[in-house]
Amino acid sequence: MLLFETPAGYALFKVLDENRIQKVSDIVEGFADEEEASSIVKLEAFRKFKDTKEALLATDKLVNGMIPKSLEKFLKKNIISEEVQDKLITADKKLGSLIQTNLDIECVHSKKMDELFRGIRSQLNHLVTGLSETEMKSMTLGLAHGLSRYKLKFSTEKVDTMIIQAVSLLEDLDKEINNYMMRLREWYGWHFPELGKIVTDNLLYARTVKAIQNRDTVGENTVTLLSEFLTEEIAADVKQAAEISMGSEITETDQKFIINLADQVAELAEYRESLSEYLKTRMNAVAPNLTTMVGELVGAKLISHAGSLINLAKYPASTIQILGAEKALFRAMRTKHNTPKYGLIYQATIVGQAHAKVKGKISRTLAAKCSVCIRVDALAESENTEVGQQCRDYIENRLKFLEANVNQQEGGNFRRPVAAATHKAKGASYNAESDFALGGALPKLSSTFVSSKRAAKAEDDVEEAEQTATLKKKKKKQVDSDDE
Repeated sequence: MLLFETPAGYALFKVLDENRIQKVSDIVEGFADEEEASSIVKLEAFRKFKDTKEALLATDKLVNGMIPKSLEKFLKKNIISEEVQDKLITADKKLGSLIQTNLDIECVHSKKMDELFRGIRSQLNHLVTGLSETEMKSMTLGLAHGLSRYKLKFSTEKVDTMIIQAVSLLEDLDKEINNYMMRLREWYGWHFPELGKIVTDNLLYARTVKAIQNRDTVGENTVTLLSEFLTEEIAADVKQAAEISMGSEITETDQKFIINLADQVAELAEYRESLSEYLKTRMNAVAPNLTTMVGELVGAKLISHAGSLINLAKYPASTIQILGAEKALFRAMRTKHNTPKYGLIYQATIVGQAHAKVKGKISRTLAAKCSVCIRVDALAESENTEVGQQCRDYIENRLKFLEANVNQQEGGNFRRPVAAATHKAKGASYNAESDFALGGALPKLSSTFVSSKRAAKAEDDVEEAEQTATLKKKKKKQVDSDDE
């Protein structure tokens, strides 16, 4: 028996002459003609799919190495219930082993059977009655399109476009809030200038302006309102400052527009907080390991700069390190100066808290580990943060090691390298310059040696100056003689 899966349904063929399928050449010759093909195999049963959806689900299970329920029922009905003792030939070895394990039907598969399946596929329209070539082509095309769309497995939780839009809007909101806040402080400062030094937070300042409105009306009720979002000490200071304020008076129209501006600032600030929470949730769903490494804001900026998470995963670690510093990079290449050591990755917390001398090294290491985390987020199916946490621990240990070395060097405690210590132990001649190249320190030279070297250098400079003056005199004499 032979199991053949088609876009239209399952077909079960009976091999009539086993001797003609022993050699590949015989199979090729046998399926070259319709009559010859009918003498080798014969259709025993055919189970047609009801619609494209059933065909799609069955094909997806077959592709993923599972037995569809429709195929299981088909085999039970035509083989197990009929008590057929023949072996079953399958095109897929894994499918054959599953059928043999679950249904206890002996299955066989060999490479030469691939030619047998190829021959049946070429003569399928003649072997299966009632199935035209046009119908088979349309079913094949529809199943191929449906399977391609199904394989994409579109998930709303994995859309990095939302992250790109959210982080871009977040940056725009920061600029707008700063502009509005600067205008509000300057505008209301003419009426109540002392408030800017008492309340420094922008959101709290806007809410305070909305609660006070006119400083002349500040009383116990106003202090009660301010106590809802300010401490009692600050609220008391605001009341005391309003009583002795040196600001100018404002009209009701001025006050109306100032309060409207304060409302706008407060609404924008609250919306920014909700947008930040939304971005954090999205980043934890799309790129959890990258978020663990550099935080949701820096990670979102990297994705936005690259265009998508897949594009970012294609970048090497060196590109991720300087992503966002393209102008400085090309300027350095054009002027032949040192290239930048970091771009957007500089905003990561671990780079910001690093010592100034090790920022370049730690940013290079961070970029390498971020590259690993990005590829795990983009290509792996799991959504845990184990890789990101391991890379984070490694970066923190690396930072401690580098800062310990910097502190040791600044303190003058230079550790002799292992190679130099080995030479000293063996009694070999010690080369200070090679030790310095390995990270050690040059030994201090004696003052006599230094002074003698300086004196010799001074004598060489004097001789070089005398030789240069003599050459100039000779050239001048030669020019004068040529003129005469």
